[in-house]
Amino acid sequence: MKVIGITGGVGAGKSFILDYLKNNYGAKLLIADEIGHQVMKKGTTGYEMILKAFTSKILDNQGEISRPILAEIIFSDLEKREILNKIIHPLVKSYIQAEIENFRKIEEIKLVVVEAALLIEDHYETICDEFWYIYTKNEIRKQRLKLSRGYSEEKIEAIFASQASEEMFRKNCSVVIDNNLMPNEVYHQIDLIMKNREES
Repeated sequence: MKVIGITGGVGAGKSFILDYLKNNYGAKLLIADEIGHQVMKKGTTGYEMILKAFTSKILDNQGEISRPILAEIIFSDLEKREILNKIIHPLVKSYIQAEIENFRKIEEIKLVVVEAALLIEDHYETICDEFWYIYTKNEIRKQRLKLSRGYSEEKIEAIFASQASEEMFRKNCSVVIDNNLMPNEVYHQIDLIMKNREES
């Protein structure tokens, strides 16, 4: 079983790549952001730890943690972002490790793809066989975030500033997917990579 880690900046189109790997190569997907939702739900250890660190001002009407409120806080305050990361990321990583071990017991599963913005910083090389960087130009990423999420220029710049640089991604990833191209051209890149993996 091969475990591929996929990373890249916000708005790079990672979901597009994940869908293709799932639909065409039967990949099992482990998406850190989605798992992050699970580990901070009411009643979990993560919920209690975040509530203690950030107080009840982050809760919505149902008593759940409001992700938009939390996002506003952490993207404008580096110290608070680091506090949240120290709570969430170990919980997410443990969840992913456990899921991978479960997948290893199922013979039919040949490919697992882990998607996380902080694969490099959180040392997922201990879990993944290789890292793929999804590269998309900043201007395209900005357009996507404005259209799909309604983010302001200021918010986008703050998010970009909080993430790893292109140089860091390229330095630490053995595969770079150019996601500035037409869909069929992107698919062709993936098909060639997967074909080479099968032959090696």
